[in-house]
Amino acid sequence: MTFHDLQLNHHILKAVDATGYTEPTPIQAEAIPAVLAGHDLLAAAQTGTGKTAAFTLPMLEKLSRHKHEGKRHVRALVLAPTRELAAQVHAQVRTYGKFLKLKSAEIYGGVNIYPQTKALRSGMDILVATPGRLLDHINQGHLDLGHVEVLVLDEADRMLDMGFIHDIKKIIAMTPHHRQTLLFSATFSAEIRRLSQSILKDPKMIKVAADNTTADRIKQTIHPVDKAKKADLLSYLIGANNWQQVLVFTRTKHGADKLSRRLSQDGLPSTSIHGNKTQAARMKALKAFKEGRVRVLVATDVAARGIDIDRLGQVVNFDLPEVAEDYVHRIGRTGRAGNAGEAFSLVCIDEKHLLHRIEKLTGNRIEKILVEGYHPDPSIKAEPVKKRGGNRRRGSFGSHHGAPAKNASGTHRGGGFKRRDRA
Repeated sequence: MTFHDLQLNHHILKAVDATGYTEPTPIQAEAIPAVLAGHDLLAAAQTGTGKTAAFTLPMLEKLSRHKHEGKRHVRALVLAPTRELAAQVHAQVRTYGKFLKLKSAEIYGGVNIYPQTKALRSGMDILVATPGRLLDHINQGHLDLGHVEVLVLDEADRMLDMGFIHDIKKIIAMTPHHRQTLLFSATFSAEIRRLSQSILKDPKMIKVAADNTTADRIKQTIHPVDKAKKADLLSYLIGANNWQQVLVFTRTKHGADKLSRRLSQDGLPSTSIHGNKTQAARMKALKAFKEGRVRVLVATDVAARGIDIDRLGQVVNFDLPEVAEDYVHRIGRTGRAGNAGEAFSLVCIDEKHLLHRIEKLTGNRIEKILVEGYHPDPSIKAEPVKKRGGNRRRGSFGSHHGAPAKNASGTHRGGGFKRRDRA
């Protein structure tokens, strides 16, 4: 199958051809005809499967078939959990819709609200938004959702994890009952199923991978290590393997900044992004990473949503996430667009229970490899992973031995991360 087989108009096909893509991914091949036929959709698709185009292309097709008359109203609304993802989705709307006479905009928090207000008052066909900022505009009378024809909830599981359920329900209640609703999620959790039952009408269900599994094309490895040696080991791995573009996840904002500084001191240009940074600072850091001006991007989960780099080779979990589903989202930043990827997790004894949750969720036992010179100290006992503050002893746990890494380049200093701040 090619995109030309999907009943898309020549303006959209021209834009798709310009991107270099010729064949739809499995989620696109299933979702696009279903959406064009008018069905509601419940789709389980991991990040990197092409899900954004799976709803963007048919949405543009449907809107282009019926031209607006008079003042423009929001006819398609896409809700996303974070600013970065909203920006990424809007970029695809603009890419695939550049030959269409449709207006679009993105709105999210962390930036000046007045340019957004001006754009909304001028009228538009497509709006990509985060729930909180969208409600701000609605409450101030800047727009109404009474003309929405297509509503998309992107990464709905993440929106629920972030506590947006009440905002989402408020927003949905403002849209017409006869709208078409498309719900995309990395997992079909019980919460997602309950939400879908309340907002979807006789939906088509699409699953391009088994529930809660991680992509086969991503090689996953666990490196057991004492907490005090995590930063040393990370610096070692980057230098020894000559990784040029690495995305590293930490559990906290403070940890992201501290690790970024440490890696830079080791001669590995690094920067960080997290929720305390302004949107401009986050976009600047991401741009520097994409352009190769920094080698390592250290991020918290929320800030990393929407990072889309086709050929990102390595993702490292410096800290395991407290929510197992976040592991799926994290490692999905690599192995995108059909490319292979690698995901490494540096795991201390304190995080052993988190690892068990991840392996239970994904149904996979992740290979554990001890790196020569960084073997954990078996005498150190586990202590709870706390969500706020507090010092913690460094831990370890046993594993089978694997092939040692190559000799490291660069400097390695001792030290670790004694504080845990809220992510």
